[in-house]
Amino acid sequence: MAVKDVDLAVDLNGLVLPGAVLVASGCFGSGRELGDLFEARGLGGVVSRTVTASPRKGAPSPRAAETPSGLLSMVGLQNPGADAFVADDLLHMASLGLPVIVSVAGGSVEEYVRVTAMLDGAPGVVAVEVYLAGPDEELDGQAFTARPERCAEVTGAVARRAGVPVFAKLPAMPVGLVDVAGACARAGVHGVTLIDGVPGMAVDADELASSLGAVEGFLSGPAVRPLALRAVHEVASALPELPIMGVGGVWTGRDAAELLLAGAWAVQVGTAMLTDPAAAGRVASGLADYLRGKGLVSPSDIRGRMRAPAVRPDAPSRFESGGSA
Repeated sequence: MAVKDVDLAVDLNGLVLPGAVLVASGCFGSGRELGDLFEARGLGGVVSRTVTASPRKGAPSPRAAETPSGLLSMVGLQNPGADAFVADDLLHMASLGLPVIVSVAGGSVEEYVRVTAMLDGAPGVVAVEVYLAGPDEELDGQAFTARPERCAEVTGAVARRAGVPVFAKLPAMPVGLVDVAGACARAGVHGVTLIDGVPGMAVDADELASSLGAVEGFLSGPAVRPLALRAVHEVASALPELPIMGVGGVWTGRDAAELLLAGAWAVQVGTAMLTDPAAAGRVASGLADYLRGKGLVSPSDIRGRMRAPAVRPDAPSRFESGGSA
């Protein structure tokens, strides 16, 4: 009997992608910057930079700082506006032949809907990812994610307007993540992306100054993968029919496999792309090697298959068992 080879294609409840590994938002630009170093073969798609209705200048420099535990960054939604994005960057991204997921943001529910409408008929777009970490300019400037009901309000409005599946990108909330994901699902999203960068900051003690122009930023890289694994596992366990794209510190095929085992349906590669433009392709190849080594043929063969010890009725909860900082 012939042995089947690995097929990395995935079906996210009707959104079929040619591969389980995608490039995360903010790490691809238009693709021109990567030139011949980027290999599209074997990938499932690319997520665009985050786009707003009007152009935004973004955060003051410096916008990125290396730390001992990952990359701290704050771009501040710099982008040319949706019209210019569709007319230029998106055309080039679509020319790569990969599915494109457009990341959208706004300062109000109305702006989220407006930028989504500006994508009507745009080439190559198979889904929208709703970036929710920006400030809510309709209320008091807190991030939309500070209010779960606003997350549902925004994503529901986008889902009603978009002609393609919509994903909500959520942070690694220590409590209430399942409630937020469930509320977004009931509002109409097709799936969720877990996780966004983790808020943080860095200080240059030599210069007696903050390392970022915006002072606060978002931490990414291998240090956040345990947070992503916890978030993916928690949501996948409670909402097994909700497609999840896992993102956070994926550097190798084995890292991608960990997120799939925790319950992700597909995986995005982010910060690794900033140091190695070929990282996503390398991760996809590594994931195929991992599956082949296990005698499996599809990412769905390991989705949510992580074994966990049975919980004894008398076992202390995670909050009762203590721990050290």
